[in-house]
Amino acid sequence: MPLVLTVLPLFGSGFVPTDSMPVWLQWFAQYQPFTPFIETTRGLLLGTPLGWNPVFAIGWCVVIVAVSYVWSRALYERKSVH
Repeated sequence: MPLVLTVLPLFGSGFVPTDSMPVWLQWFAQYQPFTPFIETTRGLLLGTPLGWNPVFAIGWCVVIVAVSYVWSRALYERKSVH
């Protein structure tokens, strides 16, 4: 699972603008978890408008934490029964 999180920033807007990507990759790059983090950080450092990026970044954090909690709880319950 950590490999997926390591590769995701490469398909985001961290290295190239999403407008220069192929259409199928643009859609993925715009809606994957790391793009809002990258755009928020870029906006804060360069002083450009942030838009909804901080909200989406926090939303992704909440979703990732919730899914991780449910998954780890299920694994713990499965291991503790045996």
